[in-house]
Amino acid sequence: MMKINQPYFILNLSPWPILMAMNTFNLMISNVMIMNFKFNIMSLMNLIMIISVSMLWWRDVIRESTFQGNHNFYIMNLIKFSMILFIISEMFLFISFFWNFLHNSLAPSIELGLNWPPKNINFFNPLLIPLLNTIILLTSSFTVTLTHLYLLNNSKKKTIIFMNLTIILSIYFLMLQMLEYKQATFTFSDSIFGSSFYMATGFHGLHVIIGTIFLIVNLLRMMKMHFSYIHHISFELAAWYWHFIDIIWLFLYMTFYWWNN
Repeated sequence: MMKINQPYFILNLSPWPILMAMNTFNLMISNVMIMNFKFNIMSLMNLIMIISVSMLWWRDVIRESTFQGNHNFYIMNLIKFSMILFIISEMFLFISFFWNFLHNSLAPSIELGLNWPPKNINFFNPLLIPLLNTIILLTSSFTVTLTHLYLLNNSKKKTIIFMNLTIILSIYFLMLQMLEYKQATFTFSDSIFGSSFYMATGFHGLHVIIGTIFLIVNLLRMMKMHFSYIHHISFELAAWYWHFIDIIWLFLYMTFYWWNN
């Protein structure tokens, strides 16, 4: 039988895609039931199953790339392109938040008294916690870039140091955002202003949590010597995602915090 040279490899049969699809669908149905005040244990079970399937699926991907060597440069370019498409889709999600906020701030409705922010809403001082969070995220973007630089230069010790520093900064950001929410004098239900603010900043906080987990997993893989200076696509994608989070925060700060001052 003639062997055909090809730049890709044939995946083994995997149960994870169908299990992920089924549990995602069940989670959606369970959440709809929760919204109708019919709590059931299935929602929690499906969430646990989704997390478990994700971990097992990613384990197989790491095994294929790191230990079996099936991810050549052609495959890595395809993965990078997929990540670019994912980041673009996330970018349009935040564009919808900005569009909603700017539309309502430039032309506030009569129900808001033609005021933006609405009356009796004491907004945050943009020069306090929001500015500190901006500095933290910009610093974390710098440290993750240094991590990449030292990884390319095969400096394991400095790579791990700056990776740890990036993770510490990300956790610090989340703690300050929790403090900001706790000190807020308005809630999600306080007109379109409250719902727009908490929806946008909350989704960004969720992305920071996901990015932090992404970085922690890459830190563990660095410590296990999974990366080399020519093969570290997992960290590269994590760095792209983190820079995306930083850029979105800059727009959030200028739009949601500075615009309302």
